[in-house]
Amino acid sequence: MCLKCFVGCGLFVLSSLTVVAQDALLLDNFQSGDGQAVFGTRWSGFSDQVMGGISEMNLAYERLDDDRLCLRLQGEVRLENNGGFIQARLPLEKNRERLNATDFSGVRITARAQPGAYYIHLRTSATWLPWQYYGARIPLTDQAQNDFQTFEIPFQSFVGESTRRKLNVSRLKSIGIVAYGEAFSADIEVLALSLYR
Repeated sequence: MCLKCFVGCGLFVLSSLTVVAQDALLLDNFQSGDGQAVFGTRWSGFSDQVMGGISEMNLAYERLDDDRLCLRLQGEVRLENNGGFIQARLPLEKNRERLNATDFSGVRITARAQPGAYYIHLRTSATWLPWQYYGARIPLTDQAQNDFQTFEIPFQSFVGESTRRKLNVSRLKSIGIVAYGEAFSADIEVLALSLYR
């Protein structure tokens, strides 16, 4: 059940999606197995090859021993040619409306991974250039090499790249799971991704 890796940045435009009041907004638990997220949009994968880099990636669904599915991002992150990332991205758009996440506090992710530098990237209406985003590292521990762990990353932890504007979550365009910034063999499995209150 392999997700085809789509080459291209695919910037998405949203305006302001109303969110139902609840403890968390589930973006995906990957149980569809076909690339369609619970949120209603589709995952795509791409690497720094879109800008001349040579990193290699694979994005697929993997079935675990307990029969659940997870999203698995694997590949070789290479720094040559100003490269250095592989990414799985989910557009946060419905009916041409951007996700308004102001009722939420941050991103919750349940994952395990081999050692490396893994991040959540957010794009907003203020990040219209491909190299602009807001990023926060996923604080994976050694235990997370074997066991799935859940991490809550508050919005105030996200730092802007190539922008001086502060993160405004009222108009989110996309969320990405990214292996980035250093040369390493990336391998991260994600069981669930949501926004938490």
